[in-house]
Amino acid sequence: MTVINDKTIYIILPAYNAAKTLMRTLDEIPLEYRSHIILVDDASRDNTVEVARKAGLTVFVHEKNRGYGGNQKTCYTQALKLGADLVVMLHPDHQYDAKVIPRMIQPILDGDSDAVFGSRMLGGRPLEGGMPWWKYAANVLLTAAANLAFRRYLTEIHSGFRAYSRTYLETVRFLENSDDFIFDTEIIAQGMMNNLTFQETPIDTRYFPEASSINLRRSIVYGFGILGVLIRFWLHRAGLMRFKQFEPSK
Repeated sequence: MTVINDKTIYIILPAYNAAKTLMRTLDEIPLEYRSHIILVDDASRDNTVEVARKAGLTVFVHEKNRGYGGNQKTCYTQALKLGADLVVMLHPDHQYDAKVIPRMIQPILDGDSDAVFGSRMLGGRPLEGGMPWWKYAANVLLTAAANLAFRRYLTEIHSGFRAYSRTYLETVRFLENSDDFIFDTEIIAQGMMNNLTFQETPIDTRYFPEASSINLRRSIVYGFGILGVLIRFWLHRAGLMRFKQFEPSK
C-alpha cells in the first residue's frame, strides 16, 4: 500500500493506445509508489488493457472513446472511491519522467499546496526535448493569457503531469468539464476560482513517434477552447454571468 505521511497515494494513467509505452512509463515510477496505480483505457485499438492487467494495475475500460477529459473524469472518480488522499496524473506515453513523483507530491504532503503541476518551462529545455517551436510559442502565449485572467502566476498550464489533493478534487466540479483536451485548463480555472493553492515543479519532456500529441489543427481548436475557458472564468468572477462548473461542489 502506498501510504506516506498517512496519505494514501494513487497514480492514475489516462490511456489511449499506450501498449508500446506503458511498461517504460511504469519502470520509471519509484518502487514505493507502484502499489496503487489505476489505468483507464479509453477504447484503445491496441492491447493496452492486456499489458496493464498483466502488469497488475487496476484497470477500468471505456467501451466507447470518451475523450481525454472524459478519461480523467473516470480516473479521478475511481481514485476517490478507492480512498485516495492524493492523486498523481501521469500520461502513460513515456513523455514525462516519472522519477520526479516524490518531489512533485511533497508540497501536498506537507500541507503547503492543494495541487502541484509539472512545468516544462521550469525544466528549462522544452525545445531541446523536441517540443515543436509552434507549440512552445502557443504554450507561452496561452499561459500568459491565463495568468492575466487568473491574476496568479504559473509558468505552464498545459502539462499532463500533475498532482492533486483529495480536497482539491472534492472541491471542484470536474465532472462539469469538457471531455476534450481543455479539461486540463478548466480544472485549473476551477481551483483558481475556489482559492485553492498551487505550486510547480520542473520536469523534462520527451518527444518521439509513440508519444501522444495533437496535430496543428487540433492544437488551434484547443487554443481557442482555452480562450473560451478564460472568458467564462472572467465573466463568472466579475459576476456578469454564472457558470455552474466554477461553483464549489460542496
